[in-house]
Amino acid sequence: MQTEGKALIMDEKAMGRAINRISYEIIERDKGAQDLCIIGIFSRGVELAARIAEKIQSIEQRQVPVGCLDITPYRDDQKKYEGGPHTDISFPLDGKQVILVDDVIYTGRSARAAIDGILSMGRPKRIQLAVLIDRGHRELPLRADFIGKNVPTSREEEICVYVRERDGEDCVIIR
Repeated sequence: MQTEGKALIMDEKAMGRAINRISYEIIERDKGAQDLCIIGIFSRGVELAARIAEKIQSIEQRQVPVGCLDITPYRDDQKKYEGGPHTDISFPLDGKQVILVDDVIYTGRSARAAIDGILSMGRPKRIQLAVLIDRGHRELPLRADFIGKNVPTSREEEICVYVRERDGEDCVIIR
């Protein structure tokens, strides 16, 4: 088990409830799923995005396009990009309501890079950010629109999100 010797913030059930709540909040704020698309930020945002899209589809009875975005080429803290197969957005973004999904928001730099990536591919009507965990400590003036849980942390602490598709279990820990 990944959580041994660390503080458990969310177990599988708490993660499921947070994803359900985020899904309902998206539907409520966006007045349904029309023109909605969901893009997960590689890596664990991809699995969370798929779960949110699945929940929205079950509620709204409407297919929601899902994609994934590798933000590496858009980051301001990395000099060289080696490339990678982690971006897959096979639908147009122009005029869409894009929900970016990430596991944790911390400084805001990943969210900024993701917005740059989306804008390089099209001109959406709106971009919103959904995160499982907001840990604070912003360096950029960004905030998440949909938050699973706020977890105040020190800069020395680390939040680890585990998803069953990638890690074999669902949980969030702090160390």
